[in-house]
Amino acid sequence: MNNTEKEKQKKQILLRLSPTLYEQLAKYAEDDFRSINGQIEYLLTECVRKKYGNKKPHSEE
Repeated sequence: MNNTEKEKQKKQILLRLSPTLYEQLAKYAEDDFRSINGQIEYLLTECVRKKYGNKKPHSEE
């Protein structure tokens, strides 16, 4: 399976958020014209990219 196929297979997770954080994320997503799910994925991707740059985390090498 290549990377493109892996990217299309999304994993589902249960995420519990405080009502305050949820509302803040909803506003942030609205400002960026994204869904809340899309905004969370975007933010997590940016955090991982900041941590690892373009290299893969050790567990995936």
